[in-house]
Amino acid sequence: MLINGLFIFMLAGFIGFEVIKRVSPLLHTPLMSLTNALDAIAVVGAIVLVGEHKSTFSAVLGVIAVIAATSNIVGGFLITDRMLKMFKSSRPTKP
Repeated sequence: MLINGLFIFMLAGFIGFEVIKRVSPLLHTPLMSLTNALDAIAVVGAIVLVGEHKSTFSAVLGVIAVIAATSNIVGGFLITDRMLKMFKSSRPTKP
């Protein structure tokens, strides 16, 4: 069971990396929005895992998952905001 889970995790990580590295820089901002939404689903899943508290090990893994996914969401929003600021004009707007 553990070996199957690790294999799926490794395969998903490899495929995700290969897909993401081929994305055009123009599509980076919409892609970040999508990954932020997926990370939000991961946070909800991790909170459910922590809430069940079937074992101490699963609770610890759930807390780590909540922290990791939340930091990924915050970082994604900060990067997206920074990239969107690059496209804003520095000229003053007319009233």
